Amino acid sequence: MLIEKYRSVIFQTTYGVLRNEKDAEDAAQEVFIKIYSSLPKYEGKGLKTWMVRIAVNHAIDVKRKKERRREEVMEESGLQLVTASLDSVEETYIQKELGHHVRRRIDDLPENYRRVVYGYYIEEKSFEVLANEQGINEKSIRVKLHRARNWMREHWKEDDFS
Repeated sequence: MLIEKYRSVIFQTTYGVLRNEKDAEDAAQEVFIKIYSSLPKYEGKGLKTWMVRIAVNHAIDVKRKKERRREEVMEESGLQLVTASLDSVEETYIQKELGHHVRRRIDDLPENYRRVVYGYYIEEKSFEVLANEQGINEKSIRVKLHRARNWMREHWKEDDFS
């Protein structure tokens, strides 16, 4: 049942890291084996997020192994291979995906909260700039942001982002 429901998500995740269809298919199969064997450790929160994390970590491991093999071949021929930090690849991918989900959910906020949340978190504007733009004082911006956070806690669940 997990495979049928999450096959495309896991494949897309592994493909996003590996950028090779065959490697991504192989990695996706291995990920489902890891997911199945790790189910007793699952804490019951954010299943999709948990599975994607396993997929990203596995894909990075596969990529590292391929890079090591390539480095060994290159070293034997006297060449050096420069690789990007794989940790930053994982972090960038996860942040990008989370950002997409959050932006979609911001549309659910009431208008007066949406403008403050978008301005403060997405556009990274200061309280002072937001207050000037909306023609109110900074204290009002802080209150709106506080109320927006409370609204999100009440209306959003972790599974909304997985």
